[in-house]
Amino acid sequence: MSLASIRSRALLGMHAAPVTVEVHLANGLPSFTLVGLADVEVKEARERVRSALLNCGLDFPHNKRITVNLAPADLPKDTGRYDLPIALGILAASGQLDAAALEGHEFMGELSLAGALRPVRGALAMSLALHASAEPVALVLPPHSAEEAALVPGAQVWRAAHLLEVVQHFRPAATDADGGGPPAGLQRPAPPAPAPAETGPDLAEVKGQAAARRALEIAAAGAHALLLVGPPGSGKSMLAQRFAGLLPPMTVLQALESAAVASLAGGFRLEHWSRRPTRSPHHSASAVALVGGGSPPRPGEISLAHQGVLFLDELPEFPRAALEALREPLETGRIHIARAARQSEFPAAFQLVAAMNPCPCGWLGCAHKACRCSPDQVARYQGRLSGPLLDRIDLQVEVPALAPQELLEAASGESSAQVRARCIAARERAIARQGCPNQALAGAPLDEHAALDAPARSFLQSAATRLGWSARATHRVLRVARSIADLAGEARVAAPHLAEAIQLRRGLSKAAGTGH
Repeated sequence: MSLASIRSRALLGMHAAPVTVEVHLANGLPSFTLVGLADVEVKEARERVRSALLNCGLDFPHNKRITVNLAPADLPKDTGRYDLPIALGILAASGQLDAAALEGHEFMGELSLAGALRPVRGALAMSLALHASAEPVALVLPPHSAEEAALVPGAQVWRAAHLLEVVQHFRPAATDADGGGPPAGLQRPAPPAPAPAETGPDLAEVKGQAAARRALEIAAAGAHALLLVGPPGSGKSMLAQRFAGLLPPMTVLQALESAAVASLAGGFRLEHWSRRPTRSPHHSASAVALVGGGSPPRPGEISLAHQGVLFLDELPEFPRAALEALREPLETGRIHIARAARQSEFPAAFQLVAAMNPCPCGWLGCAHKACRCSPDQVARYQGRLSGPLLDRIDLQVEVPALAPQELLEAASGESSAQVRARCIAARERAIARQGCPNQALAGAPLDEHAALDAPARSFLQSAATRLGWSARATHRVLRVARSIADLAGEARVAAPHLAEAIQLRRGLSKAAGTGH
C-alpha cells in the first residue's frame, strides 16, 4: 500500500485539534516533501525521521517520492510532535507495518536520530481533548508525556520509549499474535503517587502583624485579591510566601486545568500534581510575560498561576501596561489573546497577592525612621497604580514595621494548619450555599447570599459615600464581609462584618494620608 493515514493532534491554546498525517509514496525523482502549514521544526522532521528509521534497522524508501500532508492544511503545526506519526506513516505506506492496526490510535512524539522518543508539550491538554470527544481512541506517547496524559480519568494511554517498541506491536506478525491483547512493547504508565502534604513555610513563624495575618485568612477563605502595603522589612514577602499553605486542596478538575496549562508551557512535573502553583515574576516582567502572547500564543504568568497564587512584589515597579493588563483576568478568570494570525484563550483564575512600599524611600508612616519623600513624590509613586486596578483588589492592608523590642518579645502565632482548617470550612460553606467562592459572587446572588438587614445596609451605604467608593468597590467590600461571616459561621452579613471588611480595604489610603 502506497498511502497511509495516521492520527495525531495540534495545539491551539488549550485546545487540541485533530490532525491527520497522510503519507504517500510514488514513483519519480526521490524526494521528501512536507506540506500542510508546517512550521520550521516540523519540516526538520524529514532528517530526524530518515536517520531514526535507518538507525533502527528499518527500510527507508530512498527511491520513492515521499509526500507528507498534515491535514487540515489551514491549521498551523509546530514542534516535533509529528515525528512519530510521520515515521509510522512511511512504514505503513511501504508495507512494513499493518496500516489497519494503526487505526484507533493517536501518536505524538519527537524522535532522536537513534529512534528514542522524547516528551512533547501539551500531552495533558491533548488527553483532555480526546476525553471530551468520548472517542474510543488510545494515545501512544513518549515517557513523561504518557504519565501526564494518564492523569485524565478513563484515558487510554500507552507509553513507548523507542520507535522500535511501537513498531514491534504494529508489525503484521505481532498483530496476529496479539489477539487483541495489550500492545507488545508498549507499557501502561504508572498511576500518579498521592500528592504529599504541603511542606511550605509556616505562618507560625510570622510574629505580630495580627491585621495582616487576619487578611491572609480572609483572602484564603473567599479567594480574594490582597495588597500588602508597608515599609521594607515589615514582613510583606514573608506573609505572601505562606499564603499558599492556607488554601484548600484542589479538586480533580482544578488540578487537571492547572496541570494542562503547565504542560503547555513545558513546565509540568508529576511531583507537583494537585499542588496549587505559586508564581512570583520579577517586576521587570513585560505585559506579554504576565498575560501571555507571542506567535503562536503561549500562556503567561497569570495562566501558569491558574488555581494558585500570583505574587507580585514591588507592585508599582511593574510596567504600567503589564499592571493594566491584569484588569480583565481579575474579573473574568480568563485571558483572550488576539493576534493577527491566531487567537487563543487561556484560563487565568489566579489569586493575586501583591506587596508594595508606601513611598519611593519606603519609610512613609514608619515610627522609627523618617520618610524623605515629598508629598508629590508619594502621590506619583502611588499613582502608578490606577484606580480601576485598585478597585479590583478586595483587601488592601497596612503592614507596619515592628519595633525591635516588640519583634523579639512577640509570641508565635497560629500555625498554617490551624488557619487552613478554618479557611477550608469557610470555603466549603460558601460552595455549599452558592456553588462558588465569595469572590465570584455578583449581581442578584450577591444580594441574596449577603442578606443584609436594614442597619447593615445603611452602614454600608454611609461608608461607601464617605469614602467615595465605586459600585465595584462597594460590592467587593460586601463579598469580603460575606467571607468574614463564613469564617464566623454566620448565615447573614452583619454590621461588624462590614466594619472589618471596610478596615481591611484602607491600607493604601491610610499610608497616603500619614503625615511626615
